[in-house]
Amino acid sequence: MIDSTVPRARRIARPDAVLRGEEAGAGPAVLLLHAGGERRRVWTPVVDVLVDAGFRCVAFDQRGHGGSDGSLRALAPCAEDVAAMLHAEPPGCVLVGASLGGLAAIAAIGDPVVRARVAGLVLVDVVPDLEPHRVRGFLAASGLLDGYTELVDDILAQVPRLRQVTAELDLPVLLVRGGSGSPVTDDDVDRLLRLAPHATVTRISGAGHLVARDQPVALAETIAAGITEWPARRPATGN
Repeated sequence: MIDSTVPRARRIARPDAVLRGEEAGAGPAVLLLHAGGERRRVWTPVVDVLVDAGFRCVAFDQRGHGGSDGSLRALAPCAEDVAAMLHAEPPGCVLVGASLGGLAAIAAIGDPVVRARVAGLVLVDVVPDLEPHRVRGFLAASGLLDGYTELVDDILAQVPRLRQVTAELDLPVLLVRGGSGSPVTDDDVDRLLRLAPHATVTRISGAGHLVARDQPVALAETIAAGITEWPARRPATGN
């Protein structure tokens, strides 16, 4: 008998990259998208809790990270990767995206065909309505700006589209904010709620921007509590 809690290797071949990941657990699928500069292993303690809660978790290294190759200069290829990940899963998958992962998720579900496969969206310390000077300032202070200049410029150019997609979402949306170390402000939350009034917001004290690294158990418990009913909202038909 196969132990579903043991991680199983996953691989997706893209036209310009090979994405490597793993899955664990059994039950409704949760696709976890890490932040820029991270790897899928940042989700490991989150996955442990979600698997115990009855979910099947899938996490890939995003292109240009960890075991996945490919260019990381624009948001569109990241979004296309997310779409490929979703097409490899049954309909009704929950998307969880941290920072870059959240933006790639929003961009991906701008396609109605992709969106139809998703039960709901969890944004981890990221909002679509980014302010350029604050984004660049935060990344510069974190020592990340120089390595991602082209990507950051492209993402900021996509903000109007990200806002539009968010405003048109007919999916459940949960924003999980970090605590005092988070760059997400109350004004950011207010703008998100104007775009998506049905969204819910929660905050995890003691976490900075990288919530999965700072407070993984609290994040996992928050996700599990928030998404329990979501997979039932999407029709489980087709592939």
